[in-house]
Amino acid sequence: MIPQALLPIVLLTMSNVFMTFAWYGHLKFTNKPLWLVVIVSWGIAFFEYCLAVPANRYGVAVYSPAELKTMQEVITLSVFAIFSATYLGEPLTLNQAVGFAFIALGAFFVFKAPL
Repeated sequence: MIPQALLPIVLLTMSNVFMTFAWYGHLKFTNKPLWLVVIVSWGIAFFEYCLAVPANRYGVAVYSPAELKTMQEVITLSVFAIFSATYLGEPLTLNQAVGFAFIALGAFFVFKAPL
């Protein structure tokens, strides 16, 4: 079984893969009607919720809600960076890397013991 501290990270990562496809996957299909991509995106997002809700439910036993939210944001950016480069063909720029690094620094402080 997956350790209790790792389970929310795994579930949030999986949920973010679904949500990234729901939000941005349709950008490769700009010839499809908007109503269709919205419905397909909702269908994909359903699976994201099926993973994100348990991730937070199980995660709150180990992490604070602020830590869970911070973890989710860092995972979202990581998944998006990989998705953008591989699926959309948009490589990560230096400006984006610096911005993500600042967000990671903020995450460090959220997880750091009180100052």
